[in-house]
Amino acid sequence: MDPQQADYKTKWLYLFIGLAVLLNFTGLFIPILAPDGTLYAVIAKTMVQRNDYLQLFVHNADWLDKPHFPFWITAFSFKLFGFTTWAYKLPGILFMLMGAWYTYLFAKTLYTKEIALWSVLILLTSQHIILSNNDVRAEPYLTGLIIASVYHFYKAYTRNSFGQLVLASLFTACAIMTKGMFALVPIGGAMVCQLAITKQWKQLFNLRWLLAAVLILVFILPEIYCLYEQFDAHPEKVVFNRQGVSGIKFFFWDSQFGRFFNTGPIKGHGDPSFFVHTTLWAFLPWSLILFAAIWHFIKTGIKDVQKREWLCISGAILTFLLFSASKFQLPHYLNIVFPFFAILTAQYLVGLKSDRTIKTIRAVQIGLMVLLLLVIAALHYFFKPTQFWWDDALALLIWLGLLLIVPGNFSNSDFRQTAFRTLIVAFVVNLYLNFVFYPSLLKYQAGSEAAVWINQHNPQKLPVAQSWEDANYPMEFYLNQPIHLLAEDGSGKLPNGPFIFYGPADVAATFTAKGYKVQHLASFERYWVSRLKPAFLNKATRNKLLTQMEVIRVTK
Repeated sequence: MDPQQADYKTKWLYLFIGLAVLLNFTGLFIPILAPDGTLYAVIAKTMVQRNDYLQLFVHNADWLDKPHFPFWITAFSFKLFGFTTWAYKLPGILFMLMGAWYTYLFAKTLYTKEIALWSVLILLTSQHIILSNNDVRAEPYLTGLIIASVYHFYKAYTRNSFGQLVLASLFTACAIMTKGMFALVPIGGAMVCQLAITKQWKQLFNLRWLLAAVLILVFILPEIYCLYEQFDAHPEKVVFNRQGVSGIKFFFWDSQFGRFFNTGPIKGHGDPSFFVHTTLWAFLPWSLILFAAIWHFIKTGIKDVQKREWLCISGAILTFLLFSASKFQLPHYLNIVFPFFAILTAQYLVGLKSDRTIKTIRAVQIGLMVLLLLVIAALHYFFKPTQFWWDDALALLIWLGLLLIVPGNFSNSDFRQTAFRTLIVAFVVNLYLNFVFYPSLLKYQAGSEAAVWINQHNPQKLPVAQSWEDANYPMEFYLNQPIHLLAEDGSGKLPNGPFIFYGPADVAATFTAKGYKVQHLASFERYWVSRLKPAFLNKATRNKLLTQMEVIRVTK
């Protein structure tokens, strides 16, 4: 290919990749979403406050659900930058961007630079990737670590490099210390299936894989040690309502396999079709092209098995099938294979030659893009966000203008016309969500709103008490002082002297009935914002679902 033509093909991609990186930072200052995000933030905050990085605690109780790695990274960020929203989210976003970088390296190694650039763009504009960089949990870490592991294992195999094997094993160990043993499924599945499908039996049974297993075991020793110290060395502790719980056994078995077989302490109800319809919305606006790409890859790959790479399809589909068979399913589980999805989608798009296929994809994508824009317009009309300023409107208008201008640089027979339209719609949708919708939505996360208010209006540093509730972690993270947890009805050991109470209005009213002197300070409206319902999204019917929360000063 002529160098000038190649430069023309990729010049727009660098600009849009830079913009896509910025897009993934637009949720950096939006309050942390409850319950999981604020729970993880509280755990890392407790680590720093206790100066204890071996044990995980919630409300002074031992916590055994997730491994330590994300909490260590978040705690380090808190040590550097303080207990802030952006200090919690920043490490996750950086790990996700590391995943984008490894997606580029992997796709470039397997295919071409153009496919690699498109892979990065598709990954960074996938709906659930952007959402997960706002609602940060373990998945941004895991996504970056898994694609890095596969890349270095592939390099170790092709170069016979010990250094690459060490890096691959280290990234794999960090992935295991992020989510558990199931992190091995996409990593091992990619490599094993690649060698098995292409009948490289000697490579499949090479001693390097045994060495990798030993290295991984060595690298996860910090996690094993922490679990032993907190749980196995103390069988008298009550965990999951029973004694004698082994943290090491939970880590190796119950945490993942126990959920898969529904035999562990944490149970779920699986639906074999769950991740099919999850992919339809989570990988938007690329999901329909992804399904076409997978079908085309399998159909053409069977005819020429030896000359195709099977790493991406194997790592993605094996994980997809295993998760679909599991009894415990959540949408964000699928994020870890999105780099594979992105590469599969990119190699299909760039390889399109048939005008008829391009025309069909263009028609489908235009319909999808119109639908997405209509959904955003309807959301704005019914939700009536409070955080919508002239600069937000100007930014959206500029991107809508680009939607009309940029694709005009490419002919109707060029896949990039449709691809850039799709990219720009992804920007419009997510700029609206992160600049307008989520900032307005999080006003209904009363715990974080009340905590910020108390921080600013409690110069005497009066003790703060709160009635127990499932979503109380926003208050606990954002409040700049310890919190006293009471029973749901407000009963329990109260702080000495005057104190501030935060809780539902009906619970706050009980203090007056008990003879306490009560001074009303502030009111907030609460809704569980991670469980959106149509009635809440419609401002006309929203009040029916809101809980009135009160901040009061209580004097005995």
